[in-house]
Amino acid sequence: MTRLIVWRHGNTDWNAGGRVQGQTDVPLNDVGRKQAVEAAALLAVLRPDAIVASDLRRAADTAAALAARTGHTVSYDERLRERYFGAWQGLTTAEVAAQRPAEFARWKAGNDVVGGDVETLDDLGKRVADGLQDAARLVPGGLVVVATHGAAARQGVAHLLGWPLEQVRTLRALQNCHWVELTSDGERGWQLAGYNVGVFIDRPVPPAV
Repeated sequence: MTRLIVWRHGNTDWNAGGRVQGQTDVPLNDVGRKQAVEAAALLAVLRPDAIVASDLRRAADTAAALAARTGHTVSYDERLRERYFGAWQGLTTAEVAAQRPAEFARWKAGNDVVGGDVETLDDLGKRVADGLQDAARLVPGGLVVVATHGAAARQGVAHLLGWPLEQVRTLRALQNCHWVELTSDGERGWQLAGYNVGVFIDRPVPPAV
């Protein structure tokens, strides 16, 4: 059985400030680095066979915390980057709502096409799912940890599972440094084994943007 851990990166100043990151290369803050170390301690116990990460710093540095514990070298894949948010990137969600209300309403409603050069959910799901599939193929029958981003993780996992958009909206956003666990036995395909797993932190969940 192949196991895949899809791990959201640690906290950043833009997460904390409700600012849309998308593919802007924002680093972890002190909280995020602490989260990565604490989560890595849990994940190392699972004895992963390989680590793959988005090449954006917040995901790469999260993966590095696990690599430091396991001795594995991290592989990087651009397909695991966060959703591209186009004209929204760098704005707070409140600013988006005020300046681009029609687009914001479509995003809040979970529409596939938002506008403002924001990547569609279908395109996001396909590219991330392709990256996840290739990561899993690195060690068939093993455990691979993939460090990625909130919206990317949710949509990529949903695409692997064949879920419609309406079902994806029933999933709560991943907390920083929490993960999804998937398994595949070659007969039934990918199955969801765990969601929003990680070190419990009693604080509001930052938006996956």
